Amino acid sequence: MKFSSALISALLAASASAIPVRRGVDPNLVPQFGVSPGVNPTGTGDCDGINGTKIPCTCPPSRDAFIASLSANVAAGHDVNNTGVAASFPTDNSQKSLITRIQTCISTLQNLHGPGVGCPAASTTFSAQLAAAIAGTPAPAPAPPPAAPAPPPAAPAPPPAAPAPPPAAPAPPAAPAPPTGGVDPNLVPQFGVSPGVNPTGTGDCDGINGIKIPCTCPPSRDSFIASLSADVAAGHNVKNPSVPSPFPTDASTKSQITRLQTSITALQNLFGPGVGCPAASTTFSAQLKALQG
Repeated sequence: MKFSSALISALLAASASAIPVRRGVDPNLVPQFGVSPGVNPTGTGDCDGINGTKIPCTCPPSRDAFIASLSANVAAGHDVNNTGVAASFPTDNSQKSLITRIQTCISTLQNLHGPGVGCPAASTTFSAQLAAAIAGTPAPAPAPPPAAPAPPPAAPAPPPAAPAPPPAAPAPPAAPAPPTGGVDPNLVPQFGVSPGVNPTGTGDCDGINGIKIPCTCPPSRDSFIASLSADVAAGHNVKNPSVPSPFPTDASTKSQITRLQTSITALQNLFGPGVGCPAASTTFSAQLKALQG
């Protein structure tokens, strides 16, 4: 009888240990940072990020801590520290899901400790990985070639002009673009949030769902479009060169997603690497989620 009891206990223990435990996101689907913290410290808290861009020496965080934070966000369905930012993490191998996962990782990174308080994208290679993911299908691949020969006629305009010729309608906007000095304002998403709402007296105001944002955010639309235009003309974020700035002009969902992503990075790097306005100072993240969904 003792033997039977021991055997039954062992079987029960084995059975209990076999019960699946609900865990966080699959670490294998979480992109690698590609950057190490604490490189070439300046003595003022700054270290080297991508291409020597200065980032906090504490960034990026430990991978385990990041995955724990990412898992909490995904479980909640939104960024725990910035509830206006959605946190979707699909697990299939489609290009769309890969883009969504990287975007969620970027927002998690940038809101690690609070709304807009975390590590800049330049403390990882996430932005470069996102650009590669966006350009990773056969559809966009053919588009770049025509864009290359186009520059001679008009450096900034050719890229948008390449896809435009067929409809002929987009071609006119491409022409006025150079004189006005930038992207077509009609293709730039609206902020959806006004600055200076319910100031606390400490520099904070209300953003999406009452989330606190700097009272100076979002910036004026004109100044934002000017900054975005400079980024697109340069082909990368002027204040954070490691971040690409594509801005396709066709009406496809993929191009709308790309334009929103570029607008978000332009917003978050307005004054320097990772120094700008948080995504919560606009409805950009909600617009992006709607397109990806």
